[in-house]
This record gives sequence, C-alpha cells and structure tokens, in this order.
Amino acid sequence: MWVSAIRSVQRNVLKGNQFIRLSSVSALAHLSPYYSDSSSEETISNTLNTTTAHESSFRELNSSGVVEILNNLRKDPVSAWQFFQQLKEKGFKHDVGTYVAIIRVLCYWRIHVKLDSVIVEVINSGREDLGFDISNLFEALLEGLEYDGSNSLVVALDVMIKSFATAGMFDEAIDTLFRTKRRGFGPSLLSCNYLINKLVECRKAEMALALYEQFGSLGLKPNAYTYAIVIKAYSRKGSLGKAGDVFMEMDEAGVVADSCVYTTFLEGVCDNGMPGVAYDILKKFRAVNAPIVADAYTAVLHGFVNQRKLNEAELVLRDMEEQGLVLDAYCYGFLIQGYCKAGNIIKAQAFHNEMTAKGIKTNCWIVTSLLECLCKIGRVGEAIDQFNGFKKLGIFLDNVTYNVAMDALCKLKQVEEANKLLYEMKGKKIDPDVVNYTTLIDGYLSIGKVVDALDLFEEMTKNGLKPDIVTYNVLAGGFSRNGLVEEANRLLDYMKGQGVDPDKVTHNVIIEGLCVAGKVKEAENFLIHLEDKCAENYAAIISGYCEANHVKEAFQLFNWLSEKGVSVKRNSCLKLLTCLCAKDEYVRALKIFTIVLTSDDGPCKTLFNKMIAALCRAGDMKKARWVFDNMVWKGLVPDVVTYTMMIHGYCRVNSLVEAVGLFDDMNQRGVAPDIITFTIMLDGYSKINFRRAGNRGDYRIEEDRTALLAQMKEMNLEADSICYTVLIDSHCKSDNLQDAMNLFNEMIDIGVEPDTVTYTALLSGYCKRGDVERAVDLVNEMSLKGVQLDNRTLGILKAKKVQFRHTKSAGIRRWEKLYM
Repeated sequence: MWVSAIRSVQRNVLKGNQFIRLSSVSALAHLSPYYSDSSSEETISNTLNTTTAHESSFRELNSSGVVEILNNLRKDPVSAWQFFQQLKEKGFKHDVGTYVAIIRVLCYWRIHVKLDSVIVEVINSGREDLGFDISNLFEALLEGLEYDGSNSLVVALDVMIKSFATAGMFDEAIDTLFRTKRRGFGPSLLSCNYLINKLVECRKAEMALALYEQFGSLGLKPNAYTYAIVIKAYSRKGSLGKAGDVFMEMDEAGVVADSCVYTTFLEGVCDNGMPGVAYDILKKFRAVNAPIVADAYTAVLHGFVNQRKLNEAELVLRDMEEQGLVLDAYCYGFLIQGYCKAGNIIKAQAFHNEMTAKGIKTNCWIVTSLLECLCKIGRVGEAIDQFNGFKKLGIFLDNVTYNVAMDALCKLKQVEEANKLLYEMKGKKIDPDVVNYTTLIDGYLSIGKVVDALDLFEEMTKNGLKPDIVTYNVLAGGFSRNGLVEEANRLLDYMKGQGVDPDKVTHNVIIEGLCVAGKVKEAENFLIHLEDKCAENYAAIISGYCEANHVKEAFQLFNWLSEKGVSVKRNSCLKLLTCLCAKDEYVRALKIFTIVLTSDDGPCKTLFNKMIAALCRAGDMKKARWVFDNMVWKGLVPDVVTYTMMIHGYCRVNSLVEAVGLFDDMNQRGVAPDIITFTIMLDGYSKINFRRAGNRGDYRIEEDRTALLAQMKEMNLEADSICYTVLIDSHCKSDNLQDAMNLFNEMIDIGVEPDTVTYTALLSGYCKRGDVERAVDLVNEMSLKGVQLDNRTLGILKAKKVQFRHTKSAGIRRWEKLYM
C-alpha cells in the first residue's frame, strides 16, 4: 500500500528529483508499520536537512508533489502540518494549491487554531509576499467545495469570515459571507454570530443590526446567543425600548431566553447609566423565576460602582449572598476598585479581607487597585510593605503591579530598591515593558543619577523595546531639572532622528525643568527660539517662574498674556495664585482669580477653595463670600472643606450669625458637616456670652449649642481631642467646671488623650475660680504623663504665683522646683 503511494507521487514530479523522492519516502514512511520505530517529525526534519546538499534539486521542487504528499498525509494532520511548515522554513514558496491542501487536512480534523493561523497569514501577507492574495484562496476553496461535494472546507470559509472580523476588515467579512451564500454554501450561525458581535464591540451597532436583518435570506435561524448580541447592539445605540422588544421577538420565534440574554439586557441598562432601574428589573426577573445567575448581579453591581454609588453596590453584594449565589473575585473586585478610586482604603481593605476569609483568591488586578490607592492617599511606605506581603503569599503579580511598587519606591527615593524589582521580574519570566523602564528612568533622574538613567534607556532599546513619547518626555524633563541644557537640546534632535516628533509636553517639561534647576535665563531663551509657540508653553514658563520663586515675573507675564487675550491653563494659574497667597499678596491673587472667572473655562473647585482660604486667612470675609457665591453661581457645589473654611473665617471675625447661616445652608444642600466643622462651630459659640440672648431673635445660644451636640450624636461623629478641648474650654469660660471635668474624664475613658491645650483650658478654669489645689493636681498629672507646659500655661501659673507660694502642700513645692 505504502509502496504504491510513493510510486504515485513519483509519477507526478520531475524525474531524477532526489529531494522529492526522499521527501515522499520520509513523509509517507510513518504510515507503514515497517517504519514505526522512528518518529515522523524526526524523519521529515532529517530529510529536509539534506536540502542543503542538494540546492539544485530543491529549486526544481514544484507544488504538485507537495500537494500530493499533503493529500496522502490527510490521516496524520500533525505530520502534514510539520511537513508544510518545514518546507516553508527551507525557503519553499507555497502557492494557492499547497495552502488549499493543508487547509483541507486541518478542516477534516477540525484543528481550528492552526487553521486560523493559516488564514490570518494569507490575509496579512498578501500578493507581494505569497504571490497570491486571500481572494485567490477564497475562490480555490469554493472550487474545491464544488469539485468534491464535501462540506469540510466550509469550515475554512467560516474561519475566513471570523479572521476578517478579528482584523476589523468588516467589509471583506460581509462580502465573503454573501459570496459564499451565492455559490450555494451557507455560512454557519457560529461565524455570523461572531461577526455581528465583533461589529457591536467595534461600535458598529447599525451595521450589526443590518446584517442581523439578513439572517433569513442567509438561511440562518437566530439562537439565544444571537438575540443577546442584538440586545447589546440596541443598548449600545441607547435604544433600550427596542432591546426590550427582543424578548417578544424571541417568544414569537420559540427561542427560550437563557441567562446570557437576561444578563446582557441588564448590562445594557447599566451601560446607559441606569443601574437602579437595572436592579429593579433584575428583581422582577427573579420574581418570575427567570434564569438569573451571579453574572447578572455582578453587572448591576458594576453599574453602581461606575456611578460611584458604592452603598448601593454593597446592597447588591449582600443580596447575592441572601440568594445563595456564589461570590467570586469579580464582584468583590469591582467593589474594592470602586472604594479605591474613591480613596476609601479602609472599606477597600475590609472587603478584601472579607473576600480572602471566604477562601476567594485575590488577583493582581485587585492587588494593584489597593496599592495604587495607598500611594494616592500618601501611604507609600505601606503600599510597598503590602506589595512584599502579597509576593510572599505567592500571588501572581504582573507588570502593572510591579510598576506601582517601583513608582512608590522611586517616590521614596529608594531607586536602587526599585531597580531590584526589575531584575526580580526578569527572574520570574515577566518581561519588563516600556512603562516599567520609564518609571525607573524617571526615578534615577529625580535623584540626579543621569548616567544610570541613560544606562537603563540603552538596556531598554537593546531588549527591543521602542521608547515612546512619554519616555522621551521623562528624559527631557530629567535633563532639564538637572541643568543639562545641551543634553536636552540633543535629545530633541535624537527624537526626530528616531521618527518621534517632540510635542508641546516635551517643550513644557524642558522649560519648567530648567526653571527648577535655577536656569531661568536658559528657559526664557528656549521659549524665545521655540517655533510655533502655544499658550501651554507660556503656561509652562509661568509655572517655572513660580518654581524658581520669580513670582513677580510670573504675575507680569500672566498680565501680559491676559491683555493679549491668551488664556493660561488652570494648573499654572493655580500655582501662581498659591504663590501670591503664600506671600500675602491677596490683591494680585484676586486679580488673577477675577480674570480666570471671566474666561471661557472658568476656575475649578480647587482654585475657588484656594482663593477662599487665602481671603479667610486675611480676614476679608466680604471678598471671601463674593468668591463663595460665584462658586455657587458657576454650578459648583461647595463641599465640606469649602463650607468649613468659610464658617471658620466668620467665627474668627466674630460673625457667628453668618457662620450659623452657612452651617444651615450646608445642611439644606445635603453636605454633611464633619467633626472639624462641628468643632469650629462649638468654638464659635464658646467665644460669646452664653448667658445672654444672641442677636438671632429669641433663639438662645445655649440651645443652638445643644442642638449641635445632638446632631453630632445623630451622625455618629465621635469627638476627637480638639473637639473635647473646645467643649471643655467653653464650660470653663462659663464657670461650669464640673461639666468641664466630666468631659475631661470622659475623653480619657474612651481613649482620647488630652494634650497641653486641653490641660491649659482646664487649668485656666481652676485658676479663674481660685481653686489652686486642683490646679496643682493638674500640673502634677501633666508632669507624670510627660505633657509639656507651653507659654500660655506658664503665663497662667505665673499670674497666680502668689497664691501658689502661700500654699505649703508637697505638690506645690514640687511644682515650684520644676517650673519656677
């Protein structure tokens, strides 16, 4: 049998072609039991290696012999594939016929991965590389189908449609689909579903729906997955009504909606910004025993997280537990990530602990969110400790996680430790990417180690990684901050030589960096000679002036730009305004604010808060209120920080009525006061006469104060040492020493340590009453606890020194020895 097969092949090739004879024998030998002692892979490899000694024979090889061999290898797809690939490696140029032959083998055995790679190779290579293109292959496959009547090659046409869709070549995919149908071969529902799903994912919902409308003419009957894709398409368009109508269409077609359909619909409602509606619908689905799975709940939970409605997301999680659904890392991960983005690391870590306690394994995505949050809120050292802890637990950490740790170490100026992580990644077979190298380069530049940064840059390029614009900008900024003017200019030329055009960010980091390095003249010169200057470049020099403490020059340039009608970006305005406020130049700061206020963009909340803080500090509450009112008129809702600053400013100038008015306003707007707000209000009340009626009609100050304390209790706000001190001080000033002492004991009982200010307030009360003995006891207590006396405390004691000297107790003598 095997001998006749060989002879058949030999008749179809050139006579005397040694390579073909050897290849035929070697490729077919494994089909015979007589050759079972040697592997086909080794045989084919050895045979092909002989071509180096027979180059002339190799050049004479034609495709018909290869086709015949591949046809005879149909029952051994592994050997057929190896033969096809090794021929290609030896330089043989396959044509349409050999490609159809290998495709026929792969289709017969349904080896989709290799089939995909063959089709993709033809699509990507094309006529210039192969001598034919995908259209030639398509026609050849159709002819093969018509010739042998077998439907196995239809699989290849399906793969072709999917490959076009994967490559984003949708016109070609749809053309292949209809040409196949016109030749009498219907595409599979699987490939059509794949195509319309890809269209939806690539934001071509209209095209997907148009193709879906043609399913009938293509002889296709939609299944549940098809309808799920259609629902997604309508959702992406914002047509939720039509998405809901799909359920009726399914019912008419006799297709039962599965969990995928219900989940897709809920995802669509959430994607349109209505997770609350989606949750209500989910409950209705559940009430009629629809097949609702955990994925549906996770979709709604994710929807709430995207809108930062984290309390509602928590409720969904607890509902999942009540329904007996198995929670996984995805539902916990979305919630943890939501709290991390909100900066609430306590809640994020609590849910992470809950998740791991249930035996659910964490992953690098969740870990990265936790570490990024810690860095964002300034707990960089803790982030590094947790990173090391996660490593010890054996959790796989990817490039992104390592980059967070490296960036944290660089921020702590521990760049060498960060560099060790790079080698650690390599040891774990994790290839560092451009971002990892850029982070380390920035770290070395931040500590002035320019040579080390350049060594890393060279290593990155040698490893085949191409620096991007971010990497070059990091280098440009680093050179400039280290005063290397010539190196920064050379870098610009090098970038252009590498085909990377410097952008405005590149120019800006050079300008600002030179100013940071104290080379202001060089920065000015760079800006002067810069072609096509833009507003951002001028903003950079303003920021640079501020960094170099040339605030006067920055203000003058800002004025000049404003007169020319050039708007300066907010960050530079904020930096200049901050510098002016730090120098108590409130008039100039207010001028900048006024100019920004009338600009198209207008100031941001941070700029408003900076201006309000400066004016409150200066005691100019009239202008501060003007800024505050403008903030409201601009549609920006003041937060608790803004209100607290204003209230504190009014209290400082003894305008309690205005402070109370703002406190009432923040409550009406739903802005919850915090413990600092309450403390400032209580302190404001303590500074007026508690025994007289206030200037708010017959409403007494003491009643207001009591109402504040009741609101604090209702909001579950616990007083800190500052709040207790304010309360104690107010009681002492009103001669309610017993109440003051009760509060003093209460704060100690609950673990809040009194400080020097607290003791001084109580001491002042006792001295005012003339209760020297209790005052001495307090002084002794301060001494035992290591609480230092400040100047105010010493002043109070010295004012009472006569009374102390007349007292003969041991405690007084001890006080005299220590403090007099």
